[in-house]
Amino acid sequence: MQEQESHTGAERMERLLKERDGRNLWEELISLRDEQRQEKDKSVWLIKGKDLPWENNRQGKMRWYLHPLVKSTCMFNLQIYVQEIQPGSRSGRLLHQGNGVLYILAGQGYTMIDGQKYHWSKNDVVQLPLRTKGVVVQHFNSDADEPASFVYCEHNSAHSLTVDRGSGFEQLEEAPEYRP
Repeated sequence: MQEQESHTGAERMERLLKERDGRNLWEELISLRDEQRQEKDKSVWLIKGKDLPWENNRQGKMRWYLHPLVKSTCMFNLQIYVQEIQPGSRSGRLLHQGNGVLYILAGQGYTMIDGQKYHWSKNDVVQLPLRTKGVVVQHFNSDADEPASFVYCEHNSAHSLTVDRGSGFEQLEEAPEYRP
């Protein structure tokens, strides 16, 4: 059995050193600051929901307001979207770290969090717990006639902690209306 010199391994450390070779990281940080300031001067400060497209994805029907990969907004510390669930339908089922908040805009239904059912209706707030091993979450519209919708918000940690955020990020089940 071969013993490693450190937890990083020689190849990993070599990669790290090669990445830094010949660079002045302090000056690059100052340049990044300047670029960010220029982008902020051109950024969007008011996002009108009526102008945003709906997206049909594996989690369901969503309208993104703030997203980690959309750089034209003035802030990046939150992820915010509106999700609409058709009458009698459900969202996809997702494993993720949690630590998000849903504000129910319309309708009634429930959210399954790690197999436990939490009923909600218009003007309620659902808090998804932050758990090291993640939470399994799925939302259901219990009304057979009217859609349900909610605003979802969480910290944007996709770049600082990665999308997995230490607990995993897995689509466990797709929303029934999803068509690739």
